[in-house]
Amino acid sequence: MEIDELRDYCLSRKAATEDFPFDEHILAFKVKNKVFALTNLKKWEKGDHSINLKCDPEKAIGLREKYPEEIYGGYHMNKKHWNTVILNGPHFTTKNIQSFINHSYELVVSKLTKKQKEELKSHQSN
Repeated sequence: MEIDELRDYCLSRKAATEDFPFDEHILAFKVKNKVFALTNLKKWEKGDHSINLKCDPEKAIGLREKYPEEIYGGYHMNKKHWNTVILNGPHFTTKNIQSFINHSYELVVSKLTKKQKEELKSHQSN
């Protein structure tokens, strides 16, 4: 998956936005101002295609055990709740990566306030 595909897919999630909250290299994807994905554009330039995604803690452990070279505790994140996923490894198809992104997005949405969830329901898709 290339950065433009990743960006397009993340932004296709309902009410998703992007910004650079830390510096000009760290691209964050958010829903209702809550981050569901982060990637370092500087690393992409060097061939390191990776993304930090939120993950259910039990699922995170299972994925790390199954794919230790391609999924590990989120770099600079709470490793209980975040994974770093290497996107250009041999095991993941675009469909796999999209499912990881969807899982992260849904976890973040599940933690939104009732009001935010109602706003999200009424939000028109991109």
